[in-house]
Amino acid sequence: MSRVDANSAYNVIGRGQGFVSIWDLKGKILVIAEKPKAARKIAEALSQKYFVRSINNVAYFEIRDAFRQIIVASSVGHLYGLTTRENGYPVYTYQWAPLYEVERKKTHSFNYLEALRKLCAMGDYFVNACDYDIEGSVIGYLIIRFNGDPGRAFRAKFSSLTPSELRDAFKKLTRLDYEMIEAGLCRHELDWLWGINVSRALMRTVESFSKKRIILSAGRVQTPTLKYVSDIEKERNLFIPIPVYSVVPTITKDGVKITLESVNNPVRTKKDAYALAEKIRREGFLTVESYEEYTTSVQPPPPFNLGDLQEEVAKIYGYSPSKTQSIAEQLYLDALISYPRTNSQKLPSGLDFRGLLTKISQIPSYSSLVSELLRETKGYLRPVEGEKEDPAHPAIYPTGVKPVKLSNEQWAVYDLIVRRFLATFAGSASIYRSTARFTLQGANIVFQATGQGIGDLGWYKYYPFHKPGVKALPRFKEGEKVKVVDVTVKTSYTRPPQRISKIGMLRWMESVEIGTEATRAAIIEKLFERKYLVNTSRGVVITDLGLGIVETLEAFFPELVKVELTRHFERLMNDIKKGVVKREQVITEAKNTLDTLIKKFNENREKVGLTLSSRLGIYTPPNKCAICNREEFSNGLCIYHYKASEQINAVYEEWREREGVSFKDYLEKIKKLKSTGKWVVEVIEQVYSGR
Repeated sequence: MSRVDANSAYNVIGRGQGFVSIWDLKGKILVIAEKPKAARKIAEALSQKYFVRSINNVAYFEIRDAFRQIIVASSVGHLYGLTTRENGYPVYTYQWAPLYEVERKKTHSFNYLEALRKLCAMGDYFVNACDYDIEGSVIGYLIIRFNGDPGRAFRAKFSSLTPSELRDAFKKLTRLDYEMIEAGLCRHELDWLWGINVSRALMRTVESFSKKRIILSAGRVQTPTLKYVSDIEKERNLFIPIPVYSVVPTITKDGVKITLESVNNPVRTKKDAYALAEKIRREGFLTVESYEEYTTSVQPPPPFNLGDLQEEVAKIYGYSPSKTQSIAEQLYLDALISYPRTNSQKLPSGLDFRGLLTKISQIPSYSSLVSELLRETKGYLRPVEGEKEDPAHPAIYPTGVKPVKLSNEQWAVYDLIVRRFLATFAGSASIYRSTARFTLQGANIVFQATGQGIGDLGWYKYYPFHKPGVKALPRFKEGEKVKVVDVTVKTSYTRPPQRISKIGMLRWMESVEIGTEATRAAIIEKLFERKYLVNTSRGVVITDLGLGIVETLEAFFPELVKVELTRHFERLMNDIKKGVVKREQVITEAKNTLDTLIKKFNENREKVGLTLSSRLGIYTPPNKCAICNREEFSNGLCIYHYKASEQINAVYEEWREREGVSFKDYLEKIKKLKSTGKWVVEVIEQVYSGR
């Protein structure tokens, strides 16, 4: 692939000021938006008088005056994709081609590209007005590169589709953002190289082994994410709960019954638990060791970035990350909120907060809230902000444009964004808490009761979703004797790691710095499309195929399942954006890494073919597991059921000591517990039944 060259745009831009106004350009100017809605918003902002034209049933907008003709046309996301003429693998030669030629599902892009080709042919200047992120930079650049002239092209940068911000953006056009373009091109090339080579390696190996062609895929970001889910699911499926005993006294004070919990539970066995409970019954009283009242201040949360919004919507409404992102993008295209694909928790320093609140107050749902906020702050508006920044866009904020005909789901997301924005200006909430601790004479145990209430609602008035509950607790005096009215022994069990959710996957991707705000949700959905993961009422579950993919890649493409490799290339792409590293260097390193891995993979094709074919259900190994169709590992069991059998034997000693049960009773008990791992239950039912 050829490198993006510096171009002659610098000669036109601002005579050293770094920008130029669209109104300083003369001739035919083609403005390229990323989506049709955005194109209309841009046309409406640039002129009240515009004409709607069409080519191939694709609408575009024309603005004319004595000196210039401005055409505002739209893409529909990416119109170009990477492809190759080579079969087999490894493959390192590729080129950009129209997306409708690369992906059959993208035929709708044909008319848009043909319209842009014709409009580019007439252009004297070109403006990339696609979303200001690396994807938008690449979308607009490729259209201009293949159909226009990057040497006569400019970049428009904006974070919302409000008329005032768009007008300002088109008065401050810059050169094309080549660092962003280079980073974006690099991301596409890396994803393509890893994806096509590893996917072809997997598919061709299965095909040569089973004579069947099955679609499989692996990727630079999706595979470490799948490995993360796999590790959690394996731990859950091998989990055996262990009993934990708690002595739970109930006391009375001022006619109120209060159930206590232990702070330092010293009880290990069932026998010890019942002995302690009996001791408390005989004593009949506990002694107040301490009583404390205190107030804590809870600061407002920062404004949303995309990840925070996706997490909050998942908690409150249960929407998936991809659904929340899609809704937020629609709200952005309707000019209701600022650009959502941002990592920033900071609002723009130049934003007119008072003016924006005045606009929001015109929306009936928020009129009284804004009035209360202005009264409370006395007009001094200083938002709470978080630490995270994004060089391209600020945190998500409402624009003040009145929403019209939003669906219930759109309103739910919009309402959260508005309320969160209001809350950032509000005062801290004050929560008063009380804690009482109790001891039993002659026993090394401390019990506790807690209470809480809200002193000052503060920001909870505007954003009530985090408001804590109220729990009353009477006052106690140190040394006071309190009567015990009941004592029970509660048996609970250790818990496996929580089953992963889509938002949990997204937050993990953020924490290990793989993927981007724009791509993470889509990558998660791809794992479901490939049937590596399935959604159940209990959460996300990895399929046998997903486990097989991870197992195979872990053995023969180990770098691909590790976060470190993906994170390494993510950081290199950030260095490209900073102008520190060249795209060619990064691509060369990726090719060399792939070459080494593929050579190792090819030495083990037979084993890979056997593993994946059996997981796909298209091959039954001659020596298979007595419980499932996986290949035998040892003692007639696959690797997973063998580990489950070992786990059953290892954990029994702990159960025998705590519960005093026989091995047979132990098996019966753990089999009935809901938290016992799937593979453990299967071994009990198939291997130990009847013993």
